[in-house]
Amino acid sequence: MKIAVVSEGASLLVESDSDIADGQGVHIAGLSAALTRGGHDVTVYTRRGETGSVERVLASAGYSVVSVAAGPGEFAEYLDAQWAVDRPDVAHAFSWRSGLSTRLAARAHGVPTVQTFRSLAIAEHRHDMRANTFDARSKMERLLARQSDRVVASCADELVDLMRLGRPRGQISTVPSGVDVDAFSTEGPIADRGAGPRIVAVGKLLPHNGFSTVINALPGIPGAEYVVAGSLDGQAGAAEEHRRLRELAADRGVSDRLRFVGPVAHSDMPALLRSADVVTCTPWYDAFGLVSLEAMACGVPVVASAVGGMLDAVVHDVTGRLVTPRRPRECAEAVTAILRDSFLRRSLGLAGRDRARARFTWDRAAADSARVYEPLASAVTGAWQPA
Repeated sequence: MKIAVVSEGASLLVESDSDIADGQGVHIAGLSAALTRGGHDVTVYTRRGETGSVERVLASAGYSVVSVAAGPGEFAEYLDAQWAVDRPDVAHAFSWRSGLSTRLAARAHGVPTVQTFRSLAIAEHRHDMRANTFDARSKMERLLARQSDRVVASCADELVDLMRLGRPRGQISTVPSGVDVDAFSTEGPIADRGAGPRIVAVGKLLPHNGFSTVINALPGIPGAEYVVAGSLDGQAGAAEEHRRLRELAADRGVSDRLRFVGPVAHSDMPALLRSADVVTCTPWYDAFGLVSLEAMACGVPVVASAVGGMLDAVVHDVTGRLVTPRRPRECAEAVTAILRDSFLRRSLGLAGRDRARARFTWDRAAADSARVYEPLASAVTGAWQPA
């Protein structure tokens, strides 16, 4: 199949050891590479903020990346013009903004569309995230949920929300995130660390990513070092959140046990995760749970918020512990129980590795995605004729 993947704003090409990729970029790159390995022709379309130029490159994994310097309206016009001469069999949009551009371009050419939201406004609103954008965005998401040819949920939690938006259960597929189980494994380099217990967390420095939950928990986790990997600049609100977290650590008397290491190259992330005794993933909400999967693949136990994709990825008391978001005492108890029992740590870590390999590889995600695409592409191939 000829597959168009539309993902506005993702940092996709992780081609060198120094490259930094965001979570969405890691997801799109992993899925696109696996679809290409499966014999499909994949082109990823993304948008840059400038105007007037187009860059097309071939990723080392074999898929094409087209980066369009345009505003949202011009981006849809570019897709329309491209698909008029090189029509894909199916277009898969990631995020509601990508979905709007994809629907506008696809309808003139009979291209079936698949929609993945990554995160829904109603879920973010329920968990007190970005409530100021709720009304306008939720209307667009409701429209896309109902009008796309197929909708893909990232987790069981999101599937329920999509049904609330009016999409029938039988028209929703669930395809969770994947992880590169070769790069993220129990074997390989381990980042330098001290002799004491180490807790590692990864993510953008934003309040809803829940780093404050672990900082508030640290007084109840004696001697443990808390290492946070994430950008400290170049992102709206990051500097302010960094300052807030530093002040919180000082107030709790744990400044000497908090380390910010800044952004970590994707190729260096396995070594950082392997250096941890526990990886904490404590956001208020996360539909994908990518970091929890990467930690599990490295054989490291996870303490994760019992929300979104982490409910599907982490099996409580088997691969880690699930905790209520924004409950520091509960988080402290879960982390401390794992840190004080080396046999438990090893058991949880090995079970996590086994689960990642069995359920969450990119090849499995690609195969599940292809099963969503195939009936759509086949139906249109037999019925649609160009104008």
